[in-house]
Amino acid sequence: MQEIQYPITILIIAANVIFSFLAFSNKELLDNTIMWPYNVKRKNELYRFITSGFLHADMIHLFFNMFTLYFFGRNIEIILKEYNLGGALTYLGLYFGSLIISDLPCFFKYKDSYHYRSLGASGAVSAIVFATIIFSPWESIYLYGAIKISAALYAILFIAYCIYMGKKGNDNINHDAHLWGAIFGLIFILILVSSKQPYLLEGIIEQLKHPSLFGNG
Repeated sequence: MQEIQYPITILIIAANVIFSFLAFSNKELLDNTIMWPYNVKRKNELYRFITSGFLHADMIHLFFNMFTLYFFGRNIEIILKEYNLGGALTYLGLYFGSLIISDLPCFFKYKDSYHYRSLGASGAVSAIVFATIIFSPWESIYLYGAIKISAALYAILFIAYCIYMGKKGNDNINHDAHLWGAIFGLIFILILVSSKQPYLLEGIIEQLKHPSLFGNG
């Protein structure tokens, strides 16, 4: 099976789907695992940095994040393995590290706000997206199986949407985490490549010189 090539991506998606579905119908579970900066500060509930990343507001939110994670996650998982960049451990470090780092701005901003809550895999998904496009920015992606665009364009649209939704601020989705996750993903991979396989930087730079709005292939 093709999924054997990227088992961690499949497992993470499965965990998100299962945990989100459980929380959809269990308010107590949701309340105990959602990101709640007020309680994190006062009760030291640091686990919320992780658990909130496996919760989603609704089916659309879940599908959008998992659809994105599937297409980008499987690519970066294979790349990290094939180019000897740490493989599975690096991938897990990238994913869980971005969950935590992308929630820190939210924590510091709302740590004294009793009513603020947030959830979503936003930060981790953004980190995976931007980590992947460093290696293949002009790879083609087919939205809804029909609309062909480049991975870089998708990433830009992804972030633009999240910034727009973040400004609306009318849901519990941590849209701001997308931006911080993206930054973390870029920095993480650039440091990783520079330290472990610096020869790859030349190929990355060369690819960036040949942009394609709709992708190559």
